[in-house]
Amino acid sequence: MELHSDSLYKGLLQSPELSEYILETAVYPREPELLKEIRIITENHPLSIIASAPDSGQLISLLLKLINPKKTIEIGVFTGYSLLLTALAIPRDGKITAIDLDRDAYEMGLPVIKKAGVEHKINFIQSLALTVLDELLEDHENRGSFDFAFVDADKVNYQKYHERLWKLLKVGGIIVYDNTLWFGTVVMPEGSVMEERREDRLHIIEFNRFLAADDRFQISQVSLGDGITICRRL
Repeated sequence: MELHSDSLYKGLLQSPELSEYILETAVYPREPELLKEIRIITENHPLSIIASAPDSGQLISLLLKLINPKKTIEIGVFTGYSLLLTALAIPRDGKITAIDLDRDAYEMGLPVIKKAGVEHKINFIQSLALTVLDELLEDHENRGSFDFAFVDADKVNYQKYHERLWKLLKVGGIIVYDNTLWFGTVVMPEGSVMEERREDRLHIIEFNRFLAADDRFQISQVSLGDGITICRRL
């Protein structure tokens, strides 16, 4: 097993070895080859640590197959790992509104997306996400029309995204938020947290409290990858 270095490891299990065991035993053998291609391409990006975790992705893919969404939204695309797994899981006529400021990172994975034959499902929008969400809400036909959303973006705006997605999502629709345990720092004393992670740690702690009290959604926080929270609109 090739273990991640301590500086890059963000798994939340008790040891990198146990996390790697799960990846090697249950995740990588089932990972589609084209997803593996994007994962390997992403390793060459200087910010590869922010990519979606494959074990989280496996659960999200299963969830997508269960709900069979046709209209989805993704906030934070990066190189497209989660975008591709969504495109592979939804029906042929399904559509993804994918929003990110960084087109260069998206284009790293785009050749693989094209090879997979799912580019027609994706509407990539290079923009601030709040701008796009507000534009979508201006068209009342969009309200209550989305089946699924995945959010892996700037933590300071998670609550703002949530309020807008609540209006866009249909009853029974699902939102998945990534990084809701933030390298495990949510339970660490602030002084022991790396300085560059402290601000987002506070945003995530506040967001987790907010979600726990939000009776518009049924929620489940799952300790895969960097922590994901699954929210079902009631």
